[in-house]
Amino acid sequence: MDLNKALIIGRLTRDPELRTTPQGTQVCSFSIATNFVYNSPTGGKQEQVEYHNIVAWRKLAEIASQYLKKGSRVYVEGRIQTRSWDGADGTKKNRTEIVLENMIMLDSKGSNATPAAGPAKNDFESSLEQIPTINQEQPGEEEISVEDIPF
Repeated sequence: MDLNKALIIGRLTRDPELRTTPQGTQVCSFSIATNFVYNSPTGGKQEQVEYHNIVAWRKLAEIASQYLKKGSRVYVEGRIQTRSWDGADGTKKNRTEIVLENMIMLDSKGSNATPAAGPAKNDFESSLEQIPTINQEQPGEEEISVEDIPF
């Protein structure tokens, strides 16, 4: 069994571009930047940015073009695909992209796509705060001991 899956959380580097194929199928393309921060051997912090090309088809293309803007924070998942073609100058061109299968918009409702001056909580982070952690005791519940587990 093979697996071709990419999971990315990042920010759009440009507004999505919606096009229609000659057959009438909608296709949307955009790019996402992800950052990786690490300590260099000299002790300073270094930041490495990767850019990912995303392609969405049909209904996902319509939704992406309607709701995403430059700077929007988004989670995308899809499959990696590399296309090859001959350029106008006769050279062979390649492009690796993620074909979108699922997406979650991580910006809070009503906010613009540009990041705020300070760290703002989005809907995803706010919903995580409402989930009780394993260490929190719920009122009226007894603690379960190892002896109570039937296996």
